[in-house]
Amino acid sequence: MRKYIRLAACLYLLSMAVVSKAGDKIKIYFNHPVDNSVATAVPAVYSTHISDTVVAYINRAKYTLDIAMYNFSYSTSYADIAGAVNDALARGVQVRWIYDGSSSNSGLSHLNAAIPTLGSPTSQGYGIMHNKVVIIDAYSADPDDAVVYTGSMNWSAQQFNTDFNNVVFLQDSAIARAYTNEFNLMWGSTGATPNAANAKFGPDKNDLGLHNFYIDGHQVELYFSPSDNTNSHIINTINSANTDLYFGMYSFTYQADATAIMNRKNAGVYVAGIDDSFSDSYSPYGTFTSGLGSNFISYNGTGIYHNKFVIIDPSDACSDPMVETGSHNWSLSANTQNDENAVVIHSDTVANIYYQSFYSNFYAFGGTLLPQPGCVTSVKETTQTGNMLMVYPNPSSDVFNIAYALSSTAPVSISVTNLYGQIVKTVVKNEVQQAGKHVYSFEPPVAGVYFVHCAMGGQHYTSKLIRVD
Repeated sequence: MRKYIRLAACLYLLSMAVVSKAGDKIKIYFNHPVDNSVATAVPAVYSTHISDTVVAYINRAKYTLDIAMYNFSYSTSYADIAGAVNDALARGVQVRWIYDGSSSNSGLSHLNAAIPTLGSPTSQGYGIMHNKVVIIDAYSADPDDAVVYTGSMNWSAQQFNTDFNNVVFLQDSAIARAYTNEFNLMWGSTGATPNAANAKFGPDKNDLGLHNFYIDGHQVELYFSPSDNTNSHIINTINSANTDLYFGMYSFTYQADATAIMNRKNAGVYVAGIDDSFSDSYSPYGTFTSGLGSNFISYNGTGIYHNKFVIIDPSDACSDPMVETGSHNWSLSANTQNDENAVVIHSDTVANIYYQSFYSNFYAFGGTLLPQPGCVTSVKETTQTGNMLMVYPNPSSDVFNIAYALSSTAPVSISVTNLYGQIVKTVVKNEVQQAGKHVYSFEPPVAGVYFVHCAMGGQHYTSKLIRVD
């Protein structure tokens, strides 16, 4: 009986998948190339100008601008963030800035002297103020003004231009206010001027209890370290994987997380991961080299692999696809000493967006990944798992891409029909093709609902696409 209930749930989710979006209120950027050929709905965005995007958001600020940034070093190689912050102050925006007291933060010297700043403690027992957070207009009367910037990227030339990073913009007043409450704990007051005597950092903070939000219909969890026992929530996220799991982590030193990942792998979940060679001397490295083999890559190239994320079930919308990201490395210090933030975004679209980045990185580093069965993008007429049909972007007002992967040489036929079953386009007709990825473009003649039918080596796949005006 359970399998029929699961099938019904899958079919329902499939009917919704073609209109699923990350949403205008959740925006994600990567500073290294992504691979849109594995997109299921929304193509991931690769940008070499994320600093320009940061400046554009700062320029939107009307009332308040709170920044908690681990490290900020001024450079002419990226947009003038200090200048944008100074401009915000000049137009009447209240600006507050928290920085890590043990980092150079040379860029702060370019701020207007009237902008109040506060450094984190440098005493023994405290770690670092490792957040990368901007909060804009959290208490505006217009909830659409409120925006939070988070992710893994510090503000330096190397972080913007060389190191591997991701950033997330969340447009939501409730989560912006939760971030503001955490900021106020470190600031020591709710006002424009910090109160160092009342400021609470690291282990001195308390759990404020605001953890669940809904942004564009997606559940978003929020945790701060060390007050919220963040790693327990990361392990819960790992444990929820049913089909596939992918991790990208700069500092992976916490064995409990490695053990949780291997437990999912041993339970049949497809697992692959990347960490930076910084972590090679810690126990998780040995766990993964022996347990994941070629599905694990330790990056030792130009710059550092600075991401901190895990992707859960991007291939299976019948599960609960999600992404955990933020500033929180998987280390003991991140969980018990540092000031950190982590978000868990429940969304098949967001999970696939991060997968497009991970997929590109993994192949660029010399690895290969196997496509996994699922119900995000297509209704399979067989249970064969070596091939997968994808149509993206979907919906679209312009050209669609039809992509699939062949595990071996096979004859391929692709046609597109309308709602009445009439063929409107024969894309490929019984053509023998080589193993690998294949992508074709198709533009429907008019707005409406269409079906892509793909036969590959005796297996049949169907995917619905929607053209909008």
